[in-house]
Amino acid sequence: MNRLPIFKFIPRYAEVVWGGRSLQTVLNKNLPSDVPVGESWEICDLPDYQSVVAEGSLKGESLEKVIRDNGDLLLGKTDLLHGRFPLLFKYIDAKQKLSVQVHPDDDACKKIAGGARPKTEAWYIIECAEDAVLYVGLKKGVTRKDFERALSDGSVEFLLHKKPVKPGDYIFLPSGTLHAIGSDILLAEVQQSSNTTYRAFDWNRTGLDGKPRELHIEQALESIHFDEFEEPVITPPDSGRPGVKCDYFSMETVVLNDNDSQDFEFEIPVAIMGVNGKGTLTVTCEDEITALKCGETVLIPAHLSGNVKVEAKDNITLVLTQIY
Repeated sequence: MNRLPIFKFIPRYAEVVWGGRSLQTVLNKNLPSDVPVGESWEICDLPDYQSVVAEGSLKGESLEKVIRDNGDLLLGKTDLLHGRFPLLFKYIDAKQKLSVQVHPDDDACKKIAGGARPKTEAWYIIECAEDAVLYVGLKKGVTRKDFERALSDGSVEFLLHKKPVKPGDYIFLPSGTLHAIGSDILLAEVQQSSNTTYRAFDWNRTGLDGKPRELHIEQALESIHFDEFEEPVITPPDSGRPGVKCDYFSMETVVLNDNDSQDFEFEIPVAIMGVNGKGTLTVTCEDEITALKCGETVLIPAHLSGNVKVEAKDNITLVLTQIY
C-alpha cells in the first residue's frame, strides 16, 4: 500500500474504582451502563492490547498490523519505542483521586527489569471542580527516609506537593515524578507507550473486588527522583500556543470558532484530540477527509502530515500532538 487513511480507532474503556461517568456526559462516549469508567484508550500499541481501526479501508486491523505492513508511511522519521508505536493517548475521568504512583525512567527500568518500560507523560485539563488539585512531586526537602516513614504510618499526603488546576492547564510529568490525579478531574493524557505504573500509596481504600489494591513499594522507591521537588518546568511548544514540549512529543491547544480554519505542515505523525466544544472538525489531508467531534481522536500518518487543513463547524477546542 502506498497510501494510508486518517485513522480513527475503537476506544478501549477501563472500569476502575476511581472512575465516573464524565467520559459519557462530557465527551459523548458510549460507556457500559452503571459502572465507574476511568479511562478511554484512544491510540495504543502494547503487547497485551492494540487499538483496532474503527472505519475506512483498514477497518478491523490492529495498529500493530498497520505498523508491520506500512510502518514507513505511518511513522516517517519517527522511531518505534521498543518495537511499538511510541505514544499512547487517553482520556481520563478521575471521579475519585488516583493512587500516588510513579513511572520509571530508563535507568530504573534496567535495575527493576521484569519488562519495566519508561513513561514520560503530560496532561491537559478538560474539566474539573473549582477546588481541584493534582499531586505532583514531593514538597521541597522531603527525603527518601521521610517518604518511607510516611508510607509506614499512612501520612504520605502531607509530603506531596499540591497543585491547583483549572480547565486548559497543562502538566508535564517526566519519568520519576511522583504524582496522583485529584478527584473530579477530566483530562487528556499523552504518554510514552508503556503500562508500567508503580503504586506507592492508595489512600487506604479497596478496589472493585473489595480488597486493597496491589502496591509496588520497592519498585516505586527505586523509580522516584528524590532530588527533584514540586512540579517539573514546562517547555512551551514551538508554535507559541499553550502546551508542552519534550523529547518525545509536543502538545498544543488549538481553539477554533465557527467557520475558522487552520493549515499545518509536519513531517511526522500527528494526533488530534477533541477536548471541548459542540462543533465538528473537518480534517483534510490531500484527498483524505474525516470528521472529528469532542471526545474523539484521529491519527494522521506522517506521509499525509505535510498538508493538514482543519475547518470547524461551530466551536471546538483541540489538543494537537506531534509524535517525535
